[in-house]
Amino acid sequence: MSIDRIVLAFAGTVILLSAALAHYHQPYWLWVTAFVGVNLVQAAFTGFCPLAKVLKLVGTKPGAAFN
Repeated sequence: MSIDRIVLAFAGTVILLSAALAHYHQPYWLWVTAFVGVNLVQAAFTGFCPLAKVLKLVGTKPGAAFN
């Protein structure tokens, strides 16, 4: 699995988990959803993704988006 797919899968999982936690526990969990969304938007414009940098350091196969 490439860095791109891991980043997208991780972001999607965190968004779904925080939305479920907001629904069943506290609406403050939506701040996590907002944080991930903002991170995805800034990564689209700048090409900088903290998770991608960490995955690159541990030797994960690079993809097309995050080099």
